[in-house]
Amino acid sequence: MKDRLIVALDYSSDEPVKQLVTSLDDSVSYYKVGMELYYSVGESIIHYLKEQQKNVFLDLKLYDIPNTVAKGLSALTRLGANMMNVHASGGSLMMQKAVEAVADEAARLSIARPQVIAVTILTSMNQEQWGQMGHTSEISDQVVRLALLAKESGMDGVVASPQEASAIRSVCGDDFLIVTPGVRPVGAAVNDQSRIATPSSALRQGSTHLVVGRPITAAPDGQAAAKAILEEMEGAFK
Repeated sequence: MKDRLIVALDYSSDEPVKQLVTSLDDSVSYYKVGMELYYSVGESIIHYLKEQQKNVFLDLKLYDIPNTVAKGLSALTRLGANMMNVHASGGSLMMQKAVEAVADEAARLSIARPQVIAVTILTSMNQEQWGQMGHTSEISDQVVRLALLAKESGMDGVVASPQEASAIRSVCGDDFLIVTPGVRPVGAAVNDQSRIATPSSALRQGSTHLVVGRPITAAPDGQAAAKAILEEMEGAFK
């Protein structure tokens, strides 16, 4: 289960990151570095996490013309992250070029190719907000549509809400990654997420990786909180 739990490092400096990683010790093996932390600290935080033998999901959500995204991901591949992402709404060509660029750079460096996944619809988005943007379809329909496009474009998987995981799994097959934010343990605060699920429910619905932030990072005892979530995750397979 430790390989499926990704703890979000939503900080603007490296000191609290190092304190958290030290306190969580071997109870957590995978961390997410997002925009706030990466833009504040830079690539040194990736190097630190790799030195601690941790897996890294570099969550920068690239979205631009195909050539720009390809070159950006090629540069990021050199940092050694295990997983990176783009926005699926950038289109099939952008995603194809992203996958090709990462594979080519990893081969040039003789390193393992990072997994590349595509963001579908942000988990903070609800149906009312979706409609305000001019969309008449259901969010879930668009998520599945984008997931299938990502798979056809060569992506390893997608970022999607746990509420769409089952539908994605049914059309994209068993070997497709479904990384789900919006996961909240039983009794935890929802915060700014809209489409959420508990850890065990998300896994039963088809998620492969769960991204959890504040329920662990803001807990009085982060290691105990992480272990409790891992126990909830184990419950999905009993």
